[in-house]
Amino acid sequence: MTLRVLCVFLLSGWLSVSAAALPIPENGPALRIQGSNTIGAELGPALVEGLLQEQGLLKIHRETPDTANEQRIVGQTAQGQRVIIEVAAHGSSTGFAALKNASADLAASSREIKDSELLALQTLGDLKSPAAEQVIAIDGLAIILNPANPLQQLNTEQLARIFAGEVKTWEELGSRGGAIHLYARDDQSGTYDTFKELVLSRRGKSLSSAAKRFESSEQLSDAVSADPQGIGFIGLPYVRQAKAVAIADGASQAMLPLNSLIATEDYPLSRRLFFYLPPDSRNPWAQALATFAQSPQGQGIVATSGFVSQTVQAMSVAPNALMPEGYQSLSRHAQRLTVNFRFAEGSASLDNKARQDLARVLDYIKRNGKTERAVTLVGFGDLKDDPARADLLSKLRAMAVRRELVKNGVVMREVRGFGALMPVATNSADEGRIKNRRVEVWVY
Repeated sequence: MTLRVLCVFLLSGWLSVSAAALPIPENGPALRIQGSNTIGAELGPALVEGLLQEQGLLKIHRETPDTANEQRIVGQTAQGQRVIIEVAAHGSSTGFAALKNASADLAASSREIKDSELLALQTLGDLKSPAAEQVIAIDGLAIILNPANPLQQLNTEQLARIFAGEVKTWEELGSRGGAIHLYARDDQSGTYDTFKELVLSRRGKSLSSAAKRFESSEQLSDAVSADPQGIGFIGLPYVRQAKAVAIADGASQAMLPLNSLIATEDYPLSRRLFFYLPPDSRNPWAQALATFAQSPQGQGIVATSGFVSQTVQAMSVAPNALMPEGYQSLSRHAQRLTVNFRFAEGSASLDNKARQDLARVLDYIKRNGKTERAVTLVGFGDLKDDPARADLLSKLRAMAVRRELVKNGVVMREVRGFGALMPVATNSADEGRIKNRRVEVWVY
């Protein structure tokens, strides 16, 4: 499917599929969802409720069975027939295992599917295809402290050493409080997988055995809030009464987990939340839920659930001395959209989220009358041995996005490349370099 066709698909028929009446099974649940606790605790059930409402069901409510971190969302047809959707939230890995043993129809994951899981599930179809891998929201991992802790920022290298148990006291970090107490999610958690990938594994570290582990995000956050010596990592909606600190990665500026910085995925500990549905699945409820999650109504639920929606908005950016002059000038006269286009690993092709975002950006441009010379694309690259090559590649990536917008009737104002300037992640690891390869969209 070409990107142009995909855009038409997203903006027209695809988003209305779930509005058609879905079949009601005579026995058992209409849909079984397993996986991420981050999604399954509140966001997943809220999206299910939205879908049931769209289907015209009545008396929608949640039932809690005896097993922890499991829910049933129940609605009723006008004829009195119960419709049940089951949500089990025991960690992202359990979702993929459940797809394999056919105990789930849809996997919720707070991390990208692993190569080993792709291989194990290949009989279900390509779970990396655009239809199978659905980014439903953006989340930020917040590093939380007790509110009384005076520390304001940390970098990812410090975080790795803290959670590996190498930095043992707050005084070593220029703070106060004595011994550091570590709080972490359990091994099944996508939150833990993300933290391990973004922070620990990149630096050859492992989580200290002294860390207290939690299956529940809420309990972890409350434990840190009650411990003046505590530090933990958590999904953004679960900061609760704790204090979030600003995080830097490599040469990036320290950033707080703000919605705008998470929406663009510039914040160092931002992550994508996914639905994975097997391409060969015959369950129409799975496809309908994924479709609803991408709709404006679904993204509204994402926002009210405390996560960052993918709804495109314009934001002002304050110029500062660390920006190149051309970027400062742009920030004085234009606004930046809350989306960055990123590219598949080892490829010049847009990744699955970028394909979804292309339709959203086009919709924003057309709704706001920006089709005639009101859009500037700004490309960035990662630092290579040859800075001229990074500069060229940053422009080529911007041109790749330009081609897709032009195909859909947008006349560009300008396309610029800033090479390896203004990194948002360290260039010492492949993951950071991939994050730095991005295209921003600015509108006048």
